[in-house]
Amino acid sequence: MSTARDLILVVLGLPAERPTAQGDLSLALAGAEAIDLLEKGMLTLDGDRMVPGPEPTTGDRLLDAAAASLTRREPYDTVAEWLWRRGTGLAAAYAGDLERDGLVRQPRGHFGFRYGDTVLVDSPAHRAAEARRADREPVLAALLAATGIEGESDEAVESLSGDAVTTVLAAVGDVVTQLEAVRLRRDVEHAAFDNVWRA
Repeated sequence: MSTARDLILVVLGLPAERPTAQGDLSLALAGAEAIDLLEKGMLTLDGDRMVPGPEPTTGDRLLDAAAASLTRREPYDTVAEWLWRRGTGLAAAYAGDLERDGLVRQPRGHFGFRYGDTVLVDSPAHRAAEARRADREPVLAALLAATGIEGESDEAVESLSGDAVTTVLAAVGDVVTQLEAVRLRRDVEHAAFDNVWRA
């Protein structure tokens, strides 16, 4: 299983009262894909620039799509640029992929991904993802922390070897923070607009 699939299986297995914003999850999934590509030798980093490697197929449709989406001409994408681009709608894509594989079910008559509506099927894949979470595997722990599911992941990140993985995790944290700032600004603007109409 890929890190991204483990991440979404853990998130979908959470109680409905602990929702995760789809945007945050999508960005973390893109980060998980980048880390899997690094580990497979399909990607290297030059500073924070993503330098694509060979494009062998992995057997994972979404991970292959992630590899294909890497910019293959200089200047290469920064990690943050790629996370924003690749992360668009990625949570829904993974939920759909899990549904095709029989790992989740949608309620009858429901289309699209809405957190809390998706029913996770008990499966070896889900149990393996939960075991990885219970073991506090550093990459998964850091990604869960970035989405606000787990607590701070400083200890997990410190135990990682490799600057490239640490760079990706730091970029995930940064873009999730930026997304939250955009949400807050939008909320303030909407509140101000509502106040003008009430006045």
